[in-house]
Amino acid sequence: MKSIDEYISGHSTGETEALEWIKKQTHIRTNHARMLTGAVQGRFLKMLVEATSPRNILEIGTFTGYSAVCLAMALPADGHLDTLEINDELEDLILEGFRRAGVYGKVSLMIGDAGKSLTGLRKEILEDRTRPMYDLVYIDANKREYPEYYRLVFDIVKTGGYILADNVLWDGKVCLDPLPQDRQTLGIAGFNDMVAADSRVESVIIPVRDGLNFIRKVRD
Repeated sequence: MKSIDEYISGHSTGETEALEWIKKQTHIRTNHARMLTGAVQGRFLKMLVEATSPRNILEIGTFTGYSAVCLAMALPADGHLDTLEINDELEDLILEGFRRAGVYGKVSLMIGDAGKSLTGLRKEILEDRTRPMYDLVYIDANKREYPEYYRLVFDIVKTGGYILADNVLWDGKVCLDPLPQDRQTLGIAGFNDMVAADSRVESVIIPVRDGLNFIRKVRD
């Protein structure tokens, strides 16, 4: 008997050749292939961009570039994606994936600590009014830092724009009572609580893979 995941995969549009290459290289060249976005979630990201029509996207946590490619493929000709990754050893793999997918010119890869990179981006955007704010932010990096990422990006997301956060169900750990006290679970749970209590947004958690918190900024 097929699992739910197998059924969903079998009834969803598959991967492009470039995405298959990224997936294969991720398994060969890293020890953390389970972090890969995957075909179903990747297709969801692509279709979400097509539906919401953002021109400027920020991704926090590139890993090997699978999700970045999915986001960038759906951007209009004048659209752009900034993506942040801490692991400089992945840079060559990421950039080759961008080239194979035909999105190299649409994406800027920033290597370094996400918190520091976000602080710099935030300062630049808030001080230079000619620089566009983001229409969509996708968070998929250090789970312990999700609340801080949210605080840093909120003011540089357009009103009416979106924040999307991955892994917000954290393998069901956020539902446990008592709540596990490891920093990753506390970070995710704190983020979800922060969003739920924020009157400036509306949000819904979608149970795709490990959970996506889909957040719309309705006012500053």
